[in-house]
Amino acid sequence: MPKIEVNEELFYSLAGRRWKTREEFESALTCAKAELDEDSDKNLAETERVLKIELNDTNRPDLWSTAGCARQLRIYYTGKTPFYPFFSAPGNMKAAKKYIIAEETVKAVRPFIAGFVAKGKTITDASLRDVIQTQEKLAWNYGRKRRTVSMGLYRAAGIKWPVCYKAVDPDSVSFIPLQWDTPLTLREILKQHPKGKEYAFIQEREPLHPLLLDSAGAVLSYPPIINSADLGAVQAGDSELFIEITGTDIHAVTLSASIVACDFADQGYEIEPVEVRSAYDTAFGKLYTTPFYFQEPVFCSLDRIEKYLGEKLDGKECVAALERMGCGAERLNALERGAPDGEGAGKGGIPGILCRLPPYRNDYLHAADVLEDVMIGRGLNTFTPQKPAEFTVGRLSPVTLLSRKVKAALTGMGYQEMIYNYLGSGEELAGMMAGVNGGETGVNTQGNGLIQIANPMSEKFEFVRDSILPNLMKSEQVSANAAYPHRIFETGKVAFKDAKRNYGTATRQYAAFLYAAPDANFNTLSAQIQTLFYYLNREFEVAALDTGDTRFIHGRAAAVLYKGGRVGVFGEIHPAVLEAFNVEMPCAACEIDLDYLLH
Repeated sequence: MPKIEVNEELFYSLAGRRWKTREEFESALTCAKAELDEDSDKNLAETERVLKIELNDTNRPDLWSTAGCARQLRIYYTGKTPFYPFFSAPGNMKAAKKYIIAEETVKAVRPFIAGFVAKGKTITDASLRDVIQTQEKLAWNYGRKRRTVSMGLYRAAGIKWPVCYKAVDPDSVSFIPLQWDTPLTLREILKQHPKGKEYAFIQEREPLHPLLLDSAGAVLSYPPIINSADLGAVQAGDSELFIEITGTDIHAVTLSASIVACDFADQGYEIEPVEVRSAYDTAFGKLYTTPFYFQEPVFCSLDRIEKYLGEKLDGKECVAALERMGCGAERLNALERGAPDGEGAGKGGIPGILCRLPPYRNDYLHAADVLEDVMIGRGLNTFTPQKPAEFTVGRLSPVTLLSRKVKAALTGMGYQEMIYNYLGSGEELAGMMAGVNGGETGVNTQGNGLIQIANPMSEKFEFVRDSILPNLMKSEQVSANAAYPHRIFETGKVAFKDAKRNYGTATRQYAAFLYAAPDANFNTLSAQIQTLFYYLNREFEVAALDTGDTRFIHGRAAAVLYKGGRVGVFGEIHPAVLEAFNVEMPCAACEIDLDYLLH
């Protein structure tokens, strides 16, 4: 979970109050789904004391800063919601004197940009450290290590407007990057600069790279890698800053700009909107001004709130609770499905609450998110405790008991248990198991049953595994220096698409084991499967394996049948798969569906 370090004096001034004891402060942080990780050192001067706060909600990036976390506490305990007059909205674009030109060349590389100017107040050292922390938290956590969102700060006084955002040949442009003293081309930055090396994976394979420069040709930055050492070197004492956000998701980019703009506004800065003039169409059109409010309202019926929270709340209570969370809310009769289009349903609609998020939030995906804020806004300690209506005794499930038997049997046969992540990359789970070389790109993971994560933090954890065998092969890939034979296994969950299920997916408990040695062959593994099934007290049969399973050598593999149904597969791993994983020793492997064995 994200952790932030906040200057104590700045935090309390933005929160509008101090708490007398640590216990009171920890209780107050509950409304921000946060907890105090470490208190400040009382031996330090008040201006130097630091609080370490852990945020327990990854869906609220607006809380990952001093101003954002303090704002939530201030609204909750004062009931006063801040108003930010600088936001544009669909059909109501603010006039902007400054603008950014996004050229067609950047569309295929990193297409979206948002920005604004913060001025009218000198930035302090504490505020500068906090905004840099916000920059890193947003880019690393919310922006998937700068891939989908990155942020840049610049000394606005030296910028010649308009700013141009375009893509260039990485060898054609050079500038002095931040924390460097000689010019480097964009390609050289990726190879020599520390930040370039760290984030080279984002741009190194692209023929064109994004660049931000002003109308005089001065480079602002090489997004999302590094700022220039001139306009991009913001220091304490600067009084006019240009903040830009670039990325591959326009909603994430725009929300990030809104969060930072509200943070600056809360600290007393004047926010000057900046217009984006795009050569290509976006979800907001070709011409839009940021900060920009794009969030859609969400409706939740009072019946749903009562059902989930266990107490009957009237509309007035719900509205008050949501306002304490910074939201705008009103009671109305609307259609449960289709709201807010159902606002005109009148008396025939369902009584409920229409909630409008503040401009720095976009975490509502469902009506359940509304009632969660109602619960927090009202106060967790205001609900009447209830004893459970039923008494149950916990016990291990049948498949867990069977898994333990499998573990005991395989351990007795000399196998070593492994524990793996259930998520993996498409390259490992699909490409390499199909015999595609691990260094090749563009592996097709569509149509093979793999379940893809909608917003993964990393490409390495983008898909849910549908087999344990890729994990075992990955272990064998890095075990060439260990003495042979190698015997490894795992019991764990796999998931795959299943149109017959309510949610379109099925989760099963599998067991898989791999034997790597010069004598790893079909006959050796067949004998070990017989031993395993003997200890499980189950009969099995084998049948020819169809040629479509390219993981195994055709003719040296078989399907395992139990009560007439296919329960697993085993055989000699195909040489193409061994080559893809850079494994030189012959391998034989087996995988069994333990849930099926319970039939």
